Amino acid sequence: MKFIQKLMAVPKLPEKLERLEELAYNLYWTWNYDVQDLFRMMDPNLWYDQKRSPVKFLRRISQQRLYELDGDEEFVSRLEKVLEEFDAYRTRKKTWMSKEHPQESKDQVAYFCAEYGLHESFPMYSGGLGVLSGDHLKTASDLGMNFVAVGLLYRQGYFSQMIDKDGWQTATFPAYDFEDLPIKPALDSDGQQVLVNVIIHGNKVWARVWKCQVGVVSLYLLDADVEQNNPDDRTITSQLYGGGVEKRIKQEMLLGIGGVRALRILGINPNVWHMNEGHAAFLALERIRELVQGKSLEWESAIEYVRASNVFTTHTPVPAGNDVFSLDLVERHFEGFWDQLGISKDEFLRLGTERLSDGRTHYGMTVLALKLSAKSNGVSRLHGMVSRKMWDHIFEDLPAVEVPITHVTNGVHLWTWLNKDMKALFDRYLPKNWEEIVDSPKVWDAIEEIPDEELWDAHMRLKKRLKSFVQTRLRRQRRRLGETVEDLAEVDKICDESTLTIGFARRFATYKRASIIFKDIERLKALLNDPERPVQIIFSGKAHPADNPAKELIKKIYELSRMPEFKNHIVILENYDMNVARHIISSCDVWMNTPRRPREASGTSGQKAAMNGCLNFSTMDGWWVEGFNSENGWAIGDDRDYDDEGLQDRIDSVSVYTMLEREIVPLYYQRDEKGIPRGWVQKMKESIKTVSLQFNTHRMLMDYAEKLYFKSLELSSILGARDFEKSKEMAQWKQHLIRHWGHVKIKPNLSLPTSEKSIAVGEKVRLSANVYLGELAPDEVKVEVFLARLDDQGQIEDFATFPMSLEKSDVHGEYVYLGEFSIPREGRIAYTVRVVPNYERLPDRYFFTMARWA
Repeated sequence: MKFIQKLMAVPKLPEKLERLEELAYNLYWTWNYDVQDLFRMMDPNLWYDQKRSPVKFLRRISQQRLYELDGDEEFVSRLEKVLEEFDAYRTRKKTWMSKEHPQESKDQVAYFCAEYGLHESFPMYSGGLGVLSGDHLKTASDLGMNFVAVGLLYRQGYFSQMIDKDGWQTATFPAYDFEDLPIKPALDSDGQQVLVNVIIHGNKVWARVWKCQVGVVSLYLLDADVEQNNPDDRTITSQLYGGGVEKRIKQEMLLGIGGVRALRILGINPNVWHMNEGHAAFLALERIRELVQGKSLEWESAIEYVRASNVFTTHTPVPAGNDVFSLDLVERHFEGFWDQLGISKDEFLRLGTERLSDGRTHYGMTVLALKLSAKSNGVSRLHGMVSRKMWDHIFEDLPAVEVPITHVTNGVHLWTWLNKDMKALFDRYLPKNWEEIVDSPKVWDAIEEIPDEELWDAHMRLKKRLKSFVQTRLRRQRRRLGETVEDLAEVDKICDESTLTIGFARRFATYKRASIIFKDIERLKALLNDPERPVQIIFSGKAHPADNPAKELIKKIYELSRMPEFKNHIVILENYDMNVARHIISSCDVWMNTPRRPREASGTSGQKAAMNGCLNFSTMDGWWVEGFNSENGWAIGDDRDYDDEGLQDRIDSVSVYTMLEREIVPLYYQRDEKGIPRGWVQKMKESIKTVSLQFNTHRMLMDYAEKLYFKSLELSSILGARDFEKSKEMAQWKQHLIRHWGHVKIKPNLSLPTSEKSIAVGEKVRLSANVYLGELAPDEVKVEVFLARLDDQGQIEDFATFPMSLEKSDVHGEYVYLGEFSIPREGRIAYTVRVVPNYERLPDRYFFTMARWA
């Protein structure tokens, strides 16, 4: 039989229930338990069958059930209450922004990212970067920030993971029906869905634009799977991080260039542009093109304005993790773009070119973003230090310690990751308005008011729920693999809630060292199988489909989990996603994290665990360097870096076993007459208090606003005023400085004899310098003493600068400068003299990163 057309018949909502659709299409429900409970009570089985996706759920619920609910007074009353709270949230007048920064609240930030982890039913994320960006949007909504976001809509999302009977990861890429996702067409002023196009490799590539609502924040997603494109270009947005480098550069051109064009068509003109990772860096090139073609600015002037209004966040602490392309590939895909900028191909390519130590060159997205952003940051204090060292060759005149990359330590969205039971417990003991002041220490000090018994009971309820969750997932996995009745019966013995439970769930990458606990199998066997004090470990995580070493590690863990001596003590759950994470982080006793320092930029899974009472056991990397206080968890290894990776692994593995044997396991099983582990519960309280206060995204967004967004806003206001007058001035002055900078010479006259080896703290040092400026005038520069504090290896730990004053001008462009400084503290120091551009003429101290050294 041949059908003319196939359609899906969807139920029609009765009048009283019409606004359920509005709730379903606003991801506000992802962090509001009342809304989730409302959908679940409509049809619990269907709710879970549809992966807790309100849109899919409403498209499949029976019409009869809707009629029944329409006449259910209790349900209608509950819906009305939820809608009242929803409307109040969206129309709030008093938010953090309106109260603390009313002047800036009208200015808009545009946030670009390649992935967004908002909920497991909307799988447009692969791991931590996406989940962080999702939390970023939710918090921007909570704080009342004027925020808009841009990304790509992937037909197949990221892959679904299955583990076969041999333990090998297999990847499948299901095609998602966009009608089942919480998105709607983004419409232009004529009511038509917005379409944008970008010339990529000589082809005009089209993308339609979809809108996803996250509270009061709009997220716009570009989709290249449209009939206007050829078959190959239709696959540009098929998979997140799928395909080779050619597919990746096309995705990033569409994200950066197409994203800017989409916002313009929608009439959205942000004041600040935030690139969350280098994937979106091409947006800067498009913004420069707009100014050159639309405002008739010179290329150099356009760069200065765009830099002023760009913010860039790097998340990658190793060079290999940053996107790079061959110069030839960039040239082919951007052919003709430089003509629109009025510059040569070489000038265009130079913006992103990075020269490696071996002389090779490539085009780096992080390099491009750093060069075109006045404000940049890493995502933890340690990562900020690592980033400054890693990218100091881009700022070749400055020492690493002075490279203008700051840090904003990551956090997590409390309402997304705090378990419902824990929130109910907190509601009883924390101040009444605690949800509105989560950045206040007095809120979290009240955790001490919770009786030990109540906190422990809540934790044990979550562990029982975890047991059910794990067993259900394992039965489903084993049935799919056709395992025996005996194998299925074994599942009932797995994940006993009375056993100390360690969680390890995250993206599987070799640097995260999931294998470190398997370094001494016999010692591990004795630890897990102690009849009086047993231990179990739950693993979960995906390896990138091309990362065979990480897939081998998953296979090894699976094989161990099926060995008789480990089968009830080691578990690995397949298809790690936000749902699996939510269950494990809220219910384990210990959260183990073993990255090879300093390769974890921040990490956030431990933050989610801690606020639910799960104790961190981690190497001193990422956020834990700032979070650990000796009373809120445990540290693995030392607070130091190693050149010898093998030595680092041996030291850290011994630390893992020793800490478990001597401290963690004994403390967990040390109970009073009521069966309460008082010492353990006290650590739980300390963990909740300290981590929840410091590592939530409300604090994080406030830091972004006050350290980066508002400063970028100020810079762009200065450079954009009076028809970009300051941008033009800065561009002209920079070119003038560049032309003459190489001629500047410094001859210092030290006040100390060269034989001196020490100097007393507080003692003053006076010195002079003869400075040849050539064609530069004295008011164009600052001459200063650079005082460095050195570590044991002779590397600069910290620095201070002291101005030198012009004492005498000589003929032929030579000047004499005098200066002095005092020694602030003991330790190894070094000092010198340098010349820098006169920062009093700059909109920001490091707007030009030039220096000439003695």
